[in-house]
Amino acid sequence: MRWIPHDRLPTVAVIGLGYVGSCVAATLSDRGHDVLGIDTDTGLVDELTRGHCRFHEEGLPESLARGLAAGRIRIATDQSAVSAADVVLITVGTPVREDGSMADDQLAGACEELGRHLREGQMVILKSTVPPGTTSTKVRRALERPGLAAGEEFGLAFAPERLAEGTAMRELRELPMVVGGVNEDSTADAAEFWRRGLGVRVITVGSAEAAEIVKLTDNWWIDLNIALANELARYCELFGVDAHEVIPAANTVPKGSGNVNVLIPSVGVGGSCLTKDPWMIWHSAREHGLDLLTPVAGREANTAMPGYAADRILSGLRRLGKAPEDSRIAVLGLSFKNDTADLRETPVLPAVTHLDKSGADVCLFDPLVAPADTERVFGRAPAASLEAAVTDADCVAVLAYHREMEAVDLTALPVSRPCLFFDGRANLPREYVDRLRDSGFSYEGVGR
Repeated sequence: MRWIPHDRLPTVAVIGLGYVGSCVAATLSDRGHDVLGIDTDTGLVDELTRGHCRFHEEGLPESLARGLAAGRIRIATDQSAVSAADVVLITVGTPVREDGSMADDQLAGACEELGRHLREGQMVILKSTVPPGTTSTKVRRALERPGLAAGEEFGLAFAPERLAEGTAMRELRELPMVVGGVNEDSTADAAEFWRRGLGVRVITVGSAEAAEIVKLTDNWWIDLNIALANELARYCELFGVDAHEVIPAANTVPKGSGNVNVLIPSVGVGGSCLTKDPWMIWHSAREHGLDLLTPVAGREANTAMPGYAADRILSGLRRLGKAPEDSRIAVLGLSFKNDTADLRETPVLPAVTHLDKSGADVCLFDPLVAPADTERVFGRAPAASLEAAVTDADCVAVLAYHREMEAVDLTALPVSRPCLFFDGRANLPREYVDRLRDSGFSYEGVGR
């Protein structure tokens, strides 16, 4: 090993303390590493320094608190102390522009600053999702200077972040880590770091480009699979068939290394990854003369779902003899998926916008999302409580179903009877659906 110390745990600097960076820093600290966390967001740094964690992730606040209390985690707004670290992880945001190209402002700024402090003998690992070739070109050029070459004086590799919100802390300790470096030494040292740092299985690939494509492939597949599930749900509805009956039966066919694995339909796809990575794939392919069809098809199918869900709600109200403009709709769950407070690209926003245009009185509630965040994203304050949101409602639309809501007896909500219950992401079992119907609800859902 050229850049990983053998006689002690490597010290680590994490540049970018967003969702991924915070989880990685906390987990490495729990495993005994000294971690320097760096972020230019002074508000975020102040919060973390005070022990407040803005990210809703099971185990993360407690892990960060342990690291800060023990002195294993230090937080800074600049990279002045980064040269003391053995390993530098880059976990900054890489959004895409409207044309699908990567907006590399954060990455370029972080690498430019890192280049001023980088020293011989350090290992740099990029984890931010990027188009193929970014590590070996843009990042490499930003870090190298005379006498300090990547793969020679310092190591440079890519190891994709492949975590799912809500299970990230567990997955960091369980999921295999994929590693590809700019040369064999970089790959070997990056792999050794993750083996020791997280105790996980490491999969090495032949280049940084291969590792970059692994991450994009994962999200390409997921977005396309959800698009298939969503269109299957709409197809099933044409014939009065429950997609939730079809999918588990279809998934019993062996194929490849597993089974057919159609995912679950829902109100739509959101978050910071699945909504952008297919466009990153599409744009980088076009730059090289290849016009890909499936990233666009998946995105279009999933982007259509919030409007489709809203139309189902409005038509359901009309079937109950209720005019949308005279109806009160309680939207429960505002985040982009279950069990997170993340509103980034949430499909609930376009669904609510569509409902607003009908003239309905739309009330919002989410037990995980801070009221200030709701007001910032949706332009209105949420209801003070679940009861306040649903009282006298003509429709209850569950568009994100958190564990906190599972304890609620939905059949006993103080709604107007009859009331439409729209299941956008709860996937309630048939027995529960029957109870809802028996208590005065008309139940509808995506594909049901």
